[in-house]
Amino acid sequence: MSVFRRRGWEIPERRATAESVFFRRRALLAGLGAGVVGAAAYYAFGDGMSPAAAQAQDQAPDAVLAGLLPAKRNETFKLDRGLTPEKINGNYNNFYEFGTSKYVASAAQGLKTRPWTVKIDGLVNNPAELDFDDLVKKFALEERLYRHRCVEAWSMTIPWTGFALADLVKFADPKAEATYVRFETGVPKAEAPGMRVSWYPWPYTEGLTIAEAKNELAFLAVGTYGKIMPNQHGAPIRLAVPWKYGFKSIKSISRISFVDKRPDTFWEALQSSEYGFWANVNPEVPHPRWSQAYERVLDTGAQVPTQIYNGYGDYVAGLYKDIKGEALFM
Repeated sequence: MSVFRRRGWEIPERRATAESVFFRRRALLAGLGAGVVGAAAYYAFGDGMSPAAAQAQDQAPDAVLAGLLPAKRNETFKLDRGLTPEKINGNYNNFYEFGTSKYVASAAQGLKTRPWTVKIDGLVNNPAELDFDDLVKKFALEERLYRHRCVEAWSMTIPWTGFALADLVKFADPKAEATYVRFETGVPKAEAPGMRVSWYPWPYTEGLTIAEAKNELAFLAVGTYGKIMPNQHGAPIRLAVPWKYGFKSIKSISRISFVDKRPDTFWEALQSSEYGFWANVNPEVPHPRWSQAYERVLDTGAQVPTQIYNGYGDYVAGLYKDIKGEALFM
């Protein structure tokens, strides 16, 4: 049996305020005089779900994507630990559209992922609005093994199937003035109980610089574990940028826009002092409410040292060497 000794800066997990509870309290206090109390009926929309009730449900197979899976693994990307078991990975998720609990897998099955279109627009020479099945056939799929580091200081390892975001950038053919890529989640409000909570800045949006989007690590995932992407992971298509905290890896993408100004992003709009635009992993830069020096490996519970850029510095550190005066690790 492994014994873990807490360091001076660590507090027992039972005493930590859950992030979702923190934001609910903050929003309640901010809105007492403006009628926000009425939203209290939605506070616990996902919190009571048990792990057993939230076991990942198999999505009805899609003929086009199922015919492309499993894809060949790209052996360039190695892991320093074993893969997180599929059941654990599929039953511990952040997907605020479906609840603030980690156990949202069952609720997320309400998301209808067919038909699904992805719009590519903005400062591009090749704008398009593509059915997901047509989109996925345009690019060669591969499997990549990536670490995933949550800003909440836990981690997973995941076998994503998808294609390089750089390939989509090339397809879109951005104009010279395009400097950022903005992503938008397409979850319909009618299918997502979490979107009834009015203080969140829906829809979920995220952004990267063009240079980050072209980096070889940036990946658009359409599957996991050699199968079609489960809804709770962000079906039918999501971003994976493993050198950044997990909230940057936006789920269920329906729009990708090329723009000339830094886009507003969901968590930055909600609390910019805690969740900045860059969100690169750095063990020496704590979150305002907890340390980032160590991470909890989800399936083993082991506390391991966090790595700068989540261990991907050789790929991405050069992206930021000329950026001054920015909170790159917030």
